[in-house]
Amino acid sequence: MTRPGPQADLLPELLSRLHRLDFDHADGDGIEFEPFDAFLPEDESIRWFKVWTGNPEADGRTLRVFGQDGTGGHAAFWLHRQDRPLLDQPIVFLGSEGAIGVVAKDFDDYLWLLASGHGPLEAIEYPDDGRPANAAFSSFAEGHAKSPQRPASVLLAEANAACPDFVEWVTAQCR
Repeated sequence: MTRPGPQADLLPELLSRLHRLDFDHADGDGIEFEPFDAFLPEDESIRWFKVWTGNPEADGRTLRVFGQDGTGGHAAFWLHRQDRPLLDQPIVFLGSEGAIGVVAKDFDDYLWLLASGHGPLEAIEYPDDGRPANAAFSSFAEGHAKSPQRPASVLLAEANAACPDFVEWVTAQCR
């Protein structure tokens, strides 16, 4: 899905290359994800977060949305670590039905999560280790991730341990 925007909305090269891979839903056995060609522009992200929380005062400026699932749930980098580059920021998911969670503590772990057959939605809704692995994402992760491969359950536990305040931050802004 292409989202027009200024230069600041361009995805990092590695994320852009990842988004060229096939995110196949495979009738529920694959990954339900629609990657964007650019970040959702900041004004759209802010507007979306205000609607999602039901709070016109909600502040979603720290969310850099880079894709969505088929129902409209959004995946984003949460710009939570002020001293870290974008790809070292946690990746989070806010579902269309209210699901909230941290899916990876950084981009490298996100690559391994995808390799395990989990997109952002599946990581929150179906966090078990029994999903079929994805060969294309495994190959991409092997070539680009600096972290070691781990099962999805371990990746998710580490993500939530690294960012225990994300769900609280979001729910505090909900009305």
